[in-house]
Amino acid sequence: MTLPIEKLREWMAAEGVAAFYAPTSDPHGSEYLPAHFQFRKWLTGFTGSAGTAVVTQTEAALWTDSRYWLQAEEELRGSGIILMKEGEPGVPETDEWICRHTSPGDVIAADGSTLMIPERDMLADLGRTLRLTPPEVTDSLWEGRPPLPNGKIRVQNPIYTSKTAAEKLAAIRNDLRRYAPDCSGSILLNELADAAWLLNLRGGDVDYNPVFLAYLYVGQTETALFVDDNKLTDEARESLRTAEVSVLPYDETRNFVLKKIAEEGCIAIARTMNSMMVEGLVADKDYITTSPVEHLRAKKDEGEIAGMREAMLRDGVALVRFRRWLDEAVTQGGQTEMSIDRKLTALRAEQKGFEGLSFGTIAGYGPHGAIVHYEANEASSAALQPKGLLLLDSGAQYDCGTTDITRTIALGPLTDEERHVYTLVLKGHIALSQMQFPKGTTGLQLDTAARMNMWRCGYDFGHGTGHGVGSHLCCHEGPHQIRKNLRGCTMVPFEEGMVVTNEPGIYVAGKFGVRIENILLTVPAGKTDFGDFLKFETLTLCPIDTAAIERSIINKDEIAWLNDYHRTVREKLLPLLTDNADREWLIKATNELD
Repeated sequence: MTLPIEKLREWMAAEGVAAFYAPTSDPHGSEYLPAHFQFRKWLTGFTGSAGTAVVTQTEAALWTDSRYWLQAEEELRGSGIILMKEGEPGVPETDEWICRHTSPGDVIAADGSTLMIPERDMLADLGRTLRLTPPEVTDSLWEGRPPLPNGKIRVQNPIYTSKTAAEKLAAIRNDLRRYAPDCSGSILLNELADAAWLLNLRGGDVDYNPVFLAYLYVGQTETALFVDDNKLTDEARESLRTAEVSVLPYDETRNFVLKKIAEEGCIAIARTMNSMMVEGLVADKDYITTSPVEHLRAKKDEGEIAGMREAMLRDGVALVRFRRWLDEAVTQGGQTEMSIDRKLTALRAEQKGFEGLSFGTIAGYGPHGAIVHYEANEASSAALQPKGLLLLDSGAQYDCGTTDITRTIALGPLTDEERHVYTLVLKGHIALSQMQFPKGTTGLQLDTAARMNMWRCGYDFGHGTGHGVGSHLCCHEGPHQIRKNLRGCTMVPFEEGMVVTNEPGIYVAGKFGVRIENILLTVPAGKTDFGDFLKFETLTLCPIDTAAIERSIINKDEIAWLNDYHRTVREKLLPLLTDNADREWLIKATNELD
């Protein structure tokens, strides 16, 4: 058993705790966690980015999804921790397992500052006693705990946003009068992207996302940012002063909330809040609401769209240079999934305004491509060979925008099955790209376009077809999604200015995977007697591999779309390429199909 778990059990025994629940989370519900909040990683030794651990006095278990099963088996070996493979038949959910290993009335503990409200409600419904521990308990257990991140907070370039912070705050206040009329038209926000977007600030506290640790209170007459003041640049501090935003200490947020409730009777709290922030509030469920910010930032303004276009140009140049290099490197041999990731990152880093990746690169060769969110490591990184398919899903953060692109690349000869599946995915990608639809259409309705061709042949995929993308913010953004499942996110109507990915795929277990992804912008398509219509404009600029196409099943309309897209890619990127070899590769890769 690991030393951290032994230490936790000593504390549990002294405190009368039967089970401790440790999610992968921070106080803000972030997708990527600063090291300071990676308690589950410290506790179990499992380094994957997703997982939940539960510890009792005699048992310890860790739940994670199929991306991490091999990694978890290796990292948990000899620890005494049971690996629970999420989604496998017979594997219990965390709540079921807790009920099996505890008795009614037993105390279940969790760090309240990193336990999100939905998980709190799940644990509270088990017939046990839920105890939310303060962060100080985690501090006492975790010797050498990394400090809170201290990345500098800077002002977003005003070229890439058309609205000032004051204008955005005014719009939110107007919405709050409708969203939270019983809570004095005020709200406490904890999603890091909300504060960054509203205040036109960006930070460096979280990997892949240019955000900073903060809470933001927005009232009708007062706005307060709870943040470490030392992280603010002079320009950021002046920007906040201009927007009439006061700056208060990060750890004073809860006291401020209690004070405001005492003064005003109620303030709204975003549904994504951690449990500690609402602990002890009378009828706290009455306070919980959906943040109105997410919908506003989903509709990109002119400056944000201009920034995204610029990001696609920079990324496109890096991608073309990479693809030309890859063709040569695979033939020469010696490349692996991890080495090509490093090369692509290095080429992106040469571009103006590059700040880092927007998520961990997925480079899956052959059978690894069939693992939807595969992450190569030193043990698993496969050597590339001049045959078969490489699935490469990657993205970057530039000071002007965020990118996310997937290309499936033929490294050499392909099987008939590989060509057939590749072409079905391409047909789905094109069908969604070509969609014209009435205003008010949802992602649930649009999803079928990407799947109908593969459905006819008996194929499907389990992940969503598209997600929103932030403007120099988080790569994964809501509230809208394109997917086949009936959820709140799939019932959000598409509107002009919304950005969404288009990423259908097919994954043949043990053989290969195919996914093709571009970012789309929702634009007007005109008005008819039947109302206003919308369509998609493709923003991503990178050739789609035509060598893998099964020509017998692709039609003239689809070929015309592909030729038009490649014409645009060539026209926009060719003037930006200075190396003749890169230019020649791009011309060849975008040649028209007949």
